[in-house]
Amino acid sequence: MQKIRKLPIGIQSFEKLREGDYIYIDKTEFIYSLVHTGQIYFLSRPRRFGKSLFLSTLKAYFEGKKELFAGLRIEQLEKDNPDAWKPYPVIHLNFAQNSFSKESSLEKTINLQLEEY
Repeated sequence: MQKIRKLPIGIQSFEKLREGDYIYIDKTEFIYSLVHTGQIYFLSRPRRFGKSLFLSTLKAYFEGKKELFAGLRIEQLEKDNPDAWKPYPVIHLNFAQNSFSKESSLEKTINLQLEEY
């Protein structure tokens, strides 16, 4: 009997998605390319096109959470890299829930999030 997997509707956390056994379209090859080309990138997509999930996936990668990437393309791509999965400090600022009609609200949001670090 085939296992039924859940759709990740509204889930923007790579860690929750992988640990909850949701359906995931593997885009980790893009992360490998992004990390190993050494270029500067501007990531722009329309609303609801996975920006938060992609950044959450990058965060997990840079935090060295190899177990979350088991069975994904990046696991194969990094198998011969001795520096792969080395954890780095990550500062993740989330601006998704705020409206920044005033400059002071942006500054306040940044300061509140940086206080956590």
